[in-house]
Amino acid sequence: MAETKVKKAPSKKAAAKPKAAAPAGVSKLRLRVRGYDHKVLDQSVKQIIDTALRFDAEIVGPVPLPTDIKKFTVNASTFIYKDAREQFEVRTHKRIIDIVNPTPKIIDALTNLSLPSGVSVDVRMM
Repeated sequence: MAETKVKKAPSKKAAAKPKAAAPAGVSKLRLRVRGYDHKVLDQSVKQIIDTALRFDAEIVGPVPLPTDIKKFTVNASTFIYKDAREQFEVRTHKRIIDIVNPTPKIIDALTNLSLPSGVSVDVRMM
């Protein structure tokens, strides 16, 4: 009788390939835009995207992130009327925009961009 070898099927852990890292030489500029008024925020994001597209940039986004809500409860009067309270909240809306392989012209144009007050932009190179 001839012996036959049976190959074992590779385990799932061995079959799973590790995630491929981003190709070398690909840089990304990540803009995180925050604001209290969503309409002004969306106008600012549109202005940023239009500026980047003017220089033929590859853009990913805008990606809306969850809104941060901070709530404050304050007594309406002191001492006697403790049940009378007022509640306030501050909503912070956020968006992320990625610009793939930014050129110095794009970075220069974005730094010279004037955005309305109440909108902040955090820039990170990845």
